[in-house]
Amino acid sequence: MNIYKSEKKRWYLENHSIAHLFSFPVEEFIEVHEYDRDEWMIREGMRTDFLFYVIEGKAKIYVTHQNGKVSLINFANAHDYIGEMELLHDVYYTKGVQASTKTVCFALPVSRYRTQLLEDAKFLRELTKILSVKATAMAAKYSQSLAFPLENRLADFILQTADKGVYREKHVSVCDYLGVSYRHLLHVLTQFCDKGYLRKEGRNYLIKQQHALDELAEAMKNK
Repeated sequence: MNIYKSEKKRWYLENHSIAHLFSFPVEEFIEVHEYDRDEWMIREGMRTDFLFYVIEGKAKIYVTHQNGKVSLINFANAHDYIGEMELLHDVYYTKGVQASTKTVCFALPVSRYRTQLLEDAKFLRELTKILSVKATAMAAKYSQSLAFPLENRLADFILQTADKGVYREKHVSVCDYLGVSYRHLLHVLTQFCDKGYLRKEGRNYLIKQQHALDELAEAMKNK
């Protein structure tokens, strides 16, 4: 993790200000954090010291089940909060959050702001909207798994997780997230390569025809 200081911090505060989301000044103690791809922002089971607001990049949210299996359950993108459930609940089983690209966040120290945040009607109103959108997205993901073939869902997943045009997610995690067999996943990835959408290089895939993946992903959103 890299914590921005002086001019770099000031640039983000000026160009990506979130002052309008709160009824009280937050910029005195706010930090700007940068995480590299695959770096853990929050370790599972450990309470975070910060409420994060994603400025750039994206992160993956994981949970470990009682049988030891680790599942990818959701994503955090730009303008999402991370750590909001830990803020709202004194006792909460923290999920693991891992940057899937270079990710830059505002980090509000919970020890400093918790009481003010929980009493700020403006912040809570906006947070409620965000949580509602997240719940709707989770419901949509389930319905899409029933209504659309893997080609559409995998195209959308590749676009969500690719970093600078390179897709490199572990097949096991993808199968679990999309609810498909390993063989079915490999079959569709091979199809994408045969059609020229992707090109396999080692364990990674280069996106060669993003417009084709965009069309497959958009079909779900336009239904």
